[in-house]
Amino acid sequence: MVERFLRYSLEHGRKITLMVADERGIRRMNVTVTAMDESTVTYTAGRAGKPKTLARDSILSAAYARGDEGDTLKNEALENEKNGKNQSDPA
Repeated sequence: MVERFLRYSLEHGRKITLMVADERGIRRMNVTVTAMDESTVTYTAGRAGKPKTLARDSILSAAYARGDEGDTLKNEALENEKNGKNQSDPA
């Protein structure tokens, strides 16, 4: 299930919430995934966060960030509306 949320964030550029166990203890982080491979996840946290890398086995769980329901069609429609595109326009 964690894989699904990581891919969602990577493919759609949306924030997700991760529960992570590392040297600082167990903590919750809101992140946007920018890259990932078999053993690591690269993410940004905050508005202008610098990319950081995290071991995948330190991720305990993942979920949609607050206010995100994971409805990609709804998110796409909101983005188009914000950018001034009409859904009936072919371009």
